[in-house]
Amino acid sequence: MTAFLSARTHAPGLLVCGAVALGALALERLEVRVAGHAWVEALVLAILAGTAVRTLWTPPARFACGIQWAAKGLLECAVALMGVTISFATIAAAGLPLLAGIVAIVFGAIAASFLLGRAFGLPPKMAVLVACGNAICGNSAIAAVAPVIDAESDDVATAIAFTAVLGVAVVIALPIVAHALHLSAAAGGTLAGLTVYAVPQVLAAAGPLGPSAVQTGTLVKLVRVLMLGPVVACLSVLKAHQAEEAEAAAVRTPGLRHGLLHFLPPFILVFLALAALRSLGLVPVAMIAPAHEASVFLTILAMAALGLGVDLRSVTAAGPRVVTVVTLSLLLLGLAALAVLRLTGLA
Repeated sequence: MTAFLSARTHAPGLLVCGAVALGALALERLEVRVAGHAWVEALVLAILAGTAVRTLWTPPARFACGIQWAAKGLLECAVALMGVTISFATIAAAGLPLLAGIVAIVFGAIAASFLLGRAFGLPPKMAVLVACGNAICGNSAIAAVAPVIDAESDDVATAIAFTAVLGVAVVIALPIVAHALHLSAAAGGTLAGLTVYAVPQVLAAAGPLGPSAVQTGTLVKLVRVLMLGPVVACLSVLKAHQAEEAEAAAVRTPGLRHGLLHFLPPFILVFLALAALRSLGLVPVAMIAPAHEASVFLTILAMAALGLGVDLRSVTAAGPRVVTVVTLSLLLLGLAALAVLRLTGLA
């Protein structure tokens, strides 16, 4: 009976989220049909469409439970399922020097971007979202980090919307920069993998440089995406530790005595467990593609829900600062990537 009542409570909001998500997927397919590929992913379209719907129509109270649950619960499920798509064997294929460079770039870019965000007056959580999106994989990283730091819908929408636009600009500019610097195909592909946000965008950016650039860029980008797990885990531990210190002065002993679950939310533990199983070859190959597709769709649903809770005025108010921070962060990321190319002998 409880489950039935819960389903009835959540159903209206989930149906609205589903309608927005399906609309975003339809728009993405239209992009592919017209332009040959999607410049704006369904994930971004979902949050933009949700925001537009929320601006034109305020959902009645009966929709609130379903929308709120989709924005948090479905997003956590999506992040957990991402673990199936990760194999630690990909790390070894990159080679130790390049791997060290990728790790240094990711953590260095997060730190630099966060400090830039705070210097330009962004709230701490939004600064973290922008920093992680810039350093790892754009929208997907922002979506994965959001539930860990309990980010507000407005912050997530703002970070995704403006990061997505500038991410497309990087795709367009990268082949021009590679030719201007006379980079080899391998170096150009590596530059794309180190700077471009999404894997499909790497293909678009490295494509003009040749097949070997695409292969190299994809490999480097996949290794960079793998950094999402450690980063999310570190943020979880940091947040739990800060919360524990703020709870009560009586608790003076380190939180590790409460066990790992006290630091890492269950969905992060599931993420890490699935990644380990995939790396050990214990996940059937036939399950990988469906798990990835399920993760993507759940993320799109969650983004639709986040959009439905966004105040457009808050997004536009923070826009100029976010654009400035993302632009400067991308420039720093590009310079760091070029430094890695030189240190590894690729340029």
